[in-house]
Formats: sequence, C-alpha cells, structure tokens
Amino acid sequence: MPFVLKEYPSQIGDRIQLHLIKNHGLSPSNAQNLLDRGKIFDADMNKLKKSDTIQTDSIFISEFTGSTRGLKPIFTTDDFAIFDKPSGVIVHPVHKFTQYCLLDEVKYHFGSNANIVHRIDAETSGLVLVARTKEAEIELKTMFENKGYKKEYLAVVNGIINEQIEIDKPIDDHKESKLRVKMGVFESGKDSLTIITPLKKDFIQNRTLVKAVPITGRQHQIRVHLDHIGHTIIGDPIYGIDEEIGDAYLCKTLSDEDRIKYTLSHRLWLHAEYLEFSYKDIIYKFHSKNTELLEFFNKN
Repeated sequence: MPFVLKEYPSQIGDRIQLHLIKNHGLSPSNAQNLLDRGKIFDADMNKLKKSDTIQTDSIFISEFTGSTRGLKPIFTTDDFAIFDKPSGVIVHPVHKFTQYCLLDEVKYHFGSNANIVHRIDAETSGLVLVARTKEAEIELKTMFENKGYKKEYLAVVNGIINEQIEIDKPIDDHKESKLRVKMGVFESGKDSLTIITPLKKDFIQNRTLVKAVPITGRQHQIRVHLDHIGHTIIGDPIYGIDEEIGDAYLCKTLSDEDRIKYTLSHRLWLHAEYLEFSYKDIIYKFHSKNTELLEFFNKN
C-alpha cells in the first residue's frame, strides 16, 4: 500500500490548517489540498476539515510512502533525475489501492519532496523527468508549461508512411464516445501539431517505424493524430479499434489473446526516446537506452 497513516503530535485548540502550515512546513495550498482530499485525521480517526479546531493531542496524515521494484534512475543531479519508464507502469497512483507506480520509485529513491514533472501514458514507455526538490519542481514544471523542452517519440504504426507529415489538427474530448478517456480531432478542440517522420518501412508486415515530435502537448496527442491519418499505433487498445474492445480493455476484462488479436500486440508501441531541456544555464540531452521497440519492429 503506497499510502500510510503517520502519527504526529498536535496542539489542542489549534486551527488545523494553520497547524499544518506552522508545524509541518506545508504551504497554505498544500495544507488545504490535504484537508480537501480527506487526508488528515484526528486521534479518533475523524477526518478533519480546514475550518476544524484540533481536539486531540495527535493527528494522522495519510502520506504516500514509496516502494521499489528495482527500477533505478538513469541520470541524477542534486536537483533532478531521469527515469526510463517501462510500458505498463502508471506514473501516479489512481486511488489509494494502487499497488505500484513510478511515483513509488521516485519517493523511494529521493524522499518525500521529490515529484514527477510531467506525465506519459501508462502504456507509453520512455523518459520521464523527476524533480528532487520543491524548488526544482516549480522551475521544471514552469519550463514544461512554457514548452521550454524538446521531446521525441518512436512509434510503430500500421501501414506505410513514405514522407514527413505535419498533422495540424485540433484535439478535444470525444464526447460521442463511450470511452471516458478517448480524445479526437474536432474543430472545437485546442490547436495541436505533431510532426511525423518515417524512419524505416516494413512492407512485409505493412508497418512503419516513425519519429513523432509533438509540438503541443495534448492528451493522447500522438495516438489521436496518427489514428486520424489512418496509421494507428500498433497495440493501441483505444484508437483504431471497435469501442467494445476498448471498453473491455479499460474495464480490465480484455484477455491477452484478444488484445493481440485486435491490436496486433500485447502493448502500445509508443516510446519517449529523447528529451532535451535547459536548466540553470546547462542544456541537457537524453536518449533512452531501452531498445524494446526497435527489437519489436526488427523481428520477423
């Protein structure tokens, strides 16, 4: 269990939000967030609200405690680290019963102040940037919000792509879909631009190895854009297939055999291969050393 209740001494009569700020070093927003999410309890296990006054001589805080399954960062500084995430590992816990995620490794290796700077899909493998301090987190997240980075992905797609394609199509929620996470190309959406460059073609298997560069950063952007032009990523359980199959995947009732039957693979073949950014006047460039995608493309 990643979330653990930890006991701390408290002062009877203190307002709980002010107590958290004064005695636990939390910012007002972090203290309010914990209270709003029901993460603070008194000694009788009553959830405390931000307007409550402490009535017991101790309080309990539900904290995320990291564990490891052997995944280590590939690069580390005092301020940040880089992980090469395997496919199938989610980045953040989706609920308190989540058994394992990348944040487990982050907290295990670097402590409670460390945090993940950006997200990639659970089935997408590749490079993820992690801040080791709160100060670095603010600066690096601001850098990502301002698009002060360069990311390149590799993907194996259905069909043959012969030339570079710039896909400049807006992306929005797929409101007509029964799949709650599905996005689509709609004029009502946000401007989205992806550059697709073919790297290698396999005419026998009718597939192409491509480099995908998302200029913008919309949810599922590369997957949506490639599906829109008729070149769905191999192994995609949401795009380019019948929604009944996608629903079974999301409900975790899709068998491995059916997954391979309908999507042609056991996983999504999308990999965050390259990351470049500037931090404290130093330009950092990282290439993933995970060769699983290339090995998949080159086999058979």
